[in-house]
Amino acid sequence: MTAVLVAVMAFSMLQLYLVGTLGPALMADIGFSRARLGWLTSTAFIVAAVFSPVAGRLADRLGARRCMSWLLLVVAAALGLIALSPSYGVLVAAVALGGVPQALANPATNRAISTGVDPVRRGAVTGLKQAGVLVGAFVAGLPLTWLTLLWSWRGAVGVMAVLALVTAGGVRRCVPAEPDLPQAAGPRAGPREAVVRGGSSRAARWLAAFSVALGAGNGSVNTYLPLFATERLGMSPGTAGALVAVLAVAGIMGRIGWTRLAQRSALGERLPWLLTGAAALAATLFTLSGSAGVWMVWPAVAGVGGCAVAANAVSILVVINHARSDSAARDTALVTAGFFTGFVIGPPLFAAASQAGGYGVAWLGVAAAFAAAALLARGWQACEHVGSGRRTDPGIPCGSLAGKGGAQDCGRAPGTQALPE
Repeated sequence: MTAVLVAVMAFSMLQLYLVGTLGPALMADIGFSRARLGWLTSTAFIVAAVFSPVAGRLADRLGARRCMSWLLLVVAAALGLIALSPSYGVLVAAVALGGVPQALANPATNRAISTGVDPVRRGAVTGLKQAGVLVGAFVAGLPLTWLTLLWSWRGAVGVMAVLALVTAGGVRRCVPAEPDLPQAAGPRAGPREAVVRGGSSRAARWLAAFSVALGAGNGSVNTYLPLFATERLGMSPGTAGALVAVLAVAGIMGRIGWTRLAQRSALGERLPWLLTGAAALAATLFTLSGSAGVWMVWPAVAGVGGCAVAANAVSILVVINHARSDSAARDTALVTAGFFTGFVIGPPLFAAASQAGGYGVAWLGVAAAFAAAALLARGWQACEHVGSGRRTDPGIPCGSLAGKGGAQDCGRAPGTQALPE
């Protein structure tokens, strides 16, 4: 099932990286400005952010398999429409349609993990699943770029649409149906008990705010990195695609490695602010690459990929470990909505900053967004430590006490079971 989850995540976000990687070709063929490229990305995430709360409820009500099957069908339709787009307006409509599977992907796949994966394996599976997003980035960075150079960007996108349909069939075969929906799992807890039992509402709210800043930075990088490489650094489209591939590989390694470390050590709740703080430093190298040396863009891409891109996976794992199984999809949807909101905000602001003050100013804005995310994550950790009855040892994540007699120390209601790591 893990391979299917990876594929679902890859296809759900493929169009994000596709729009960025193919940005120069799209602008030349269809004819639109740099600012409109940013709004194109934002359109999808406006839809995704609005749809995310509904997506969480749908995943809880309908189950993971059905949601994943439908989202892949919508992905295929959106990619097919992109391939056939004759104008900017049709392209906007196609990208907006792609916002629906972006919203469904995390709630549906996280529900599959929380209901169908043994707790001791959740960290590893979550890391691999979240790395699927970067598999999509890698595909957009190299194979899709090669197909575009050999054939055309429309034909390359059409191939991706067909593969999404094939993957939808794989979901039906590999993901088991859920016999029991959360409504039948037991008596419903009241609002107060739900907050105390898992602490998920507090974690989800803080991490949603964190994700807004993180998404703003990541969205700017994903949308404008190839265009920056070709316009400012003088790179060829193939080399610009290789930059996206490096971003993807670094992100895959980071998501797998950091989520495993978060699951197995006391660093779990510290990693969001540590990673985004490091990403802020890495983002400053983008500014320097335009003046001090083009080579600096490579460590900048690797640093942002390994830290900022990976931070999203770590925050998702924290949410899963703070949530009950029947609320994991809803809590994930809240955090995902924050992340998508950041993607709505970031690219247009980057475009405005680059036009007003140049790419250097725009990249400093990206660094500031990552720094803001680090401050929010640190603030959440501080609140967790001083909250009434939330911790007995501030160095140990709440979820890591589970299975060791520590559930009562996490502020859970008597008789409730912790979600083990």
